[in-house]
Amino acid sequence: MSDIKLANAPAGVEGSGFFATSLDKVIGLARSNSLWPLPFATSCCGIEFMATMGSTYDLARFGAERPSFSPRQADMLLVMGTIAKKMGPVLKQVYIQMAEPRWVIAVGACASSGGIFDTYSVLQGIDEIIPVDVYVPGCPPRPEAILDGVMRLQEIVKNESLRRRETTEYKALLEKYGIHNNG
Repeated sequence: MSDIKLANAPAGVEGSGFFATSLDKVIGLARSNSLWPLPFATSCCGIEFMATMGSTYDLARFGAERPSFSPRQADMLLVMGTIAKKMGPVLKQVYIQMAEPRWVIAVGACASSGGIFDTYSVLQGIDEIIPVDVYVPGCPPRPEAILDGVMRLQEIVKNESLRRRETTEYKALLEKYGIHNNG
């Protein structure tokens, strides 16, 4: 018996020589298994992410084969480590430069809530400046936790409607963060 988990085909209608399903489900399945991560690492959580990309944990098994260091070629932003308030505008600019659809994972206590650094100079969670889809707890989180966060994001991506980003709720969310979507 193999430990390899294959992606299941979306629910649909099958017959002799054909398979029909909705376009939403097919695109969701393709997107969830081909995420391009953009690592934004500032401290120790970045080291754990490096381990996650290595051969022991191998993030590539989950469809995130190629880390991108250009926001224009990435759709999954992983923010890892302490984010100083001076770094906030840079992080927001990176997020804005990513093409829609885009998703964000806050990795570790510092990116999620400021961690142990409850000071005037540290952002108390990146959700103060950009929307976050998945939070990965830990200080720093183990590679298994980062993999779990990516798999949770894959479920979100797989089940997201193609029209979600056109809704008034999504536009209001971006407006709350002062992000004007020109798309």
